[in-house]
Amino acid sequence: MAKTKPSSKNRRDRDKRKSRKDLDRVLPDRSTHKTTPKESAEQLVARATALLQTSQADEALPVALKALKRLEKQDDALGLNALPVLNLLAEINLELGDADEARSYFSQASQLDPDGLIPESLGGGVEKFLWLAQLSDEGGRDSVAWFEKAITILRNDITSTFESALKAQKSKKLAAALCSVIEIYMTDLSWEPDAESRCESLITEAILIAPESAETLQTLANVRISQERIDEAKKALTDSLVLWKELPSGAENVPDFPTRISLARLLMEVGMENDAMEVLERLIEEDDTSVEAWYLGGWCAYLTAERSKSVRRMTTHNGTKGVQDSELEASLVSSRDWLKKSLNLFELQDYEDDRLRDHAAELTRDLDTQLGSADEDDEEDAAEDDDWESEFEDEDQEMT
Repeated sequence: MAKTKPSSKNRRDRDKRKSRKDLDRVLPDRSTHKTTPKESAEQLVARATALLQTSQADEALPVALKALKRLEKQDDALGLNALPVLNLLAEINLELGDADEARSYFSQASQLDPDGLIPESLGGGVEKFLWLAQLSDEGGRDSVAWFEKAITILRNDITSTFESALKAQKSKKLAAALCSVIEIYMTDLSWEPDAESRCESLITEAILIAPESAETLQTLANVRISQERIDEAKKALTDSLVLWKELPSGAENVPDFPTRISLARLLMEVGMENDAMEVLERLIEEDDTSVEAWYLGGWCAYLTAERSKSVRRMTTHNGTKGVQDSELEASLVSSRDWLKKSLNLFELQDYEDDRLRDHAAELTRDLDTQLGSADEDDEEDAAEDDDWESEFEDEDQEMT
């Protein structure tokens, strides 16, 4: 019996089954395939925070912006739940060097929490006000206004806090804010008629709150210098140094790098050059690319040399012997070495403090006059090396 021809319908069914099998080989099984769920705003904030903490601010920024956009889609206007991401975006922009953007985000956060009553764990608290004081375009009174808002919040927090460690932490922060206001009254607002009385009131409170804060004692010294009460300034600086100079770098009570730069300047101002040099040598060990630290070290050594000359003039009728005195010469050579290092770094880094460069160059020229130029010294050293090699060769020839 002859085979019957398959119907068209049977052929179509067979082709469909074959096609489905082919697709199953190349496409994932829809019954087991899962789509990745979208990250919540909170998860995005956590991821951006982790990136920032591992020095990946560039990668953290788009993640944090995505979190902010997600919150904006949820609500017509940003609510209190946006505080963490606004603060985070401000911190990321600070890390990236964009102060204007950082100020904008902190400002938005301050509008949502104008009195700092929202807990820090929810993105509230005092930090945004402290940053707005430092980032103020206007400075002066505007900065003071932000600091005073922060000071009021911190005073209230301290009063209502019973945990000793947290109380101490907030007290130290309050003292630092008070000292910042003092600095403004000693600079931008020094013309105010009540500037001195305000400084005295503020430093008194700061010392009462944080008597063992190196930064507070340093500010006290600065106030006393401005009042020409030098002995009191020296005592405050000595007390400040004692608190941390034996501690290892990175210890909690060691002031930050800029604070110690300021400390070195104050020590030099009251004639404590040896202490200043110890501070600067330690700073160079921590960061040997600091233009200001090298410059201050050179200037400090220069002042030490000038003081030595003055002492000699007072103790001898024949005047000084200049660079013939080994101790004096060592100070002068050291000064020139430090200053030249600062000038080299200045050029490499395109440093922007022209007054620093000009002073360093002026001191270097004076040192070249006293010591002879460094190029001449190099030529003399090279000549001595040539003489020594020549003598050595002559001895070899005699032996042979």
